[in-house]
Amino acid sequence: MALKRIGAIEAIAALDRFDAVIDARSESEFALDRLPGAVNWPTLNDAERHAIGLAYQQESPFEARKRGAAMAARNIAAHLDAHGAGLARGWRPLVYCWRGGQRSSALATVLSAVGFDVQVLDGGYRAFRSLVLAALDTAGDGLRWRVLCGPTGSGKSRLLQALALAGAQVLDLEALACHRGSVLGALPDAPQPSQKHFETRIWQALASFDRSPPVFVESESRLVGRLRVPEALLQHMRAAPCVRVALPTPARVALLMDEYAHFVADAEQLCERLQALRELRGAERVASWQAMARGGQMQQLVQELLEQHYDPMYHRSMGLNYAGLPAAVDVTLNDGSTASFEAAARELIGG
Repeated sequence: MALKRIGAIEAIAALDRFDAVIDARSESEFALDRLPGAVNWPTLNDAERHAIGLAYQQESPFEARKRGAAMAARNIAAHLDAHGAGLARGWRPLVYCWRGGQRSSALATVLSAVGFDVQVLDGGYRAFRSLVLAALDTAGDGLRWRVLCGPTGSGKSRLLQALALAGAQVLDLEALACHRGSVLGALPDAPQPSQKHFETRIWQALASFDRSPPVFVESESRLVGRLRVPEALLQHMRAAPCVRVALPTPARVALLMDEYAHFVADAEQLCERLQALRELRGAERVASWQAMARGGQMQQLVQELLEQHYDPMYHRSMGLNYAGLPAAVDVTLNDGSTASFEAAARELIGG
């Protein structure tokens, strides 16, 4: 039975016309990155792939393939038992593995024999990954970038959220990276994705934008947590017109204490993270900050961190990297209320 194959460019353009996108790779490969909307039906799981690899090296390719075929058959049967009951004859999935080879072909062969209209991604995930990398070099071209600048705690991320709710085009890199972008920015309940999946998320967002309306993005450094912002995108951001967001210091402190409530509730966790600042700010100053945390002086600690660490770093970095900052449009919020951010978003969209 000849399987239907589809190239990566054609498949990505038609993703919404498939009823399912099925990743036949192992669970760890799937976790690292996958096509948008994909579900994982491993033909071989991680342990099985390892076992077959050993058999290939230590016994023979024939023995490895024979054993692997039996494992794959059992796994495919289990997937059909788990997911097949409600599938109608007209169900149309796209199936892929690493290179569009044996794993996706085995799954697609069985699904085709059942009577489903299956297509295999030619070149597999590797072809998709090449497409993403090539697209990231040019996907930001022609977009009307507007960069939100402002020191830590000025509400740039909340303004981005307000802009999105108001209908503006927004690229929220910190949301895509699951990180707030500073030494204390790791989210307590959401680990960062892999670099590959971060890039896939950015590519997917860029592909959704129209060329005419502006795209708002927060000023970022090269790294958001441990993840790198693609170089071509970073250059677009650094050359774009800027919006300078300002919020009074007491409101910045209150906003940060709200966003970092997990540190307010766990002083020892905060003290552990502050250790990373010893080399930059000195052991004595960091020890003083840790004492404030343990003593419950959180407001004073946050204000000192802003004045002695974050603000100096911000002013130095922005002056070097964002050419549009001197001519920036100013947006000053009186407080950190939802109403203030909504009003600022309306002002920017109308401007």
